[in-house]
Amino acid sequence: MPARATRYLYLVRHGEASADESDLTENGRRQAVLLGERLRDSPLSAIHHGPLPRAERTARLVRDQLAQPQCELSPSDAAGDYIPYVPDERELPPASAAAMLERLAGFPAEERGRGPELARSALARFTGPVKGDEPVHELLVTHNFLVGWLVRDALDAPPWRWMGLNHCNAALTVIRYSPERPSSVLLYNDMGHLPAALRWTGFPAGPHF
Repeated sequence: MPARATRYLYLVRHGEASADESDLTENGRRQAVLLGERLRDSPLSAIHHGPLPRAERTARLVRDQLAQPQCELSPSDAAGDYIPYVPDERELPPASAAAMLERLAGFPAEERGRGPELARSALARFTGPVKGDEPVHELLVTHNFLVGWLVRDALDAPPWRWMGLNHCNAALTVIRYSPERPSSVLLYNDMGHLPAALRWTGFPAGPHF
């Protein structure tokens, strides 16, 4: 049997986006730079990012801060912005099912229709142990929904439970995938590298702790 080693997946939602989502705001660029400074000495071997400008720009700004800036950038449709799973009403808590489905119906049909296929591709590409003898550290710069999808998978939660898992702009989540062990969420939505004024952007209104 081929050797398998641990994968450490660093998950990041892009920095704060401009109103038309064609770029990052000044705050978003600063968030990305600060995240890169936090990861400066991390043993990253690859940076994957979604195809949209806000994810690509974040990935480049992070890479520019690394001690080894030659770290490869790899665009991936599977790292894009889409609905990863559309639940049936019977799967959802009765008290909130109607509201949850109404919210999903408001997204473009393309995001809902193609999303589940891309979500399966993301699980195949970015999760689980890796081949070889040495641990691998990879950064995935993506969007809120995919972060929730990968975290709920790591916790073996029901497929619909990506809903309700919200991630702030440029916050950091780390998942460990080790051979012969359950996956572990080591860090979730951590904003320790951001000053107070740059925290909680992109997060729903409500208490910010």
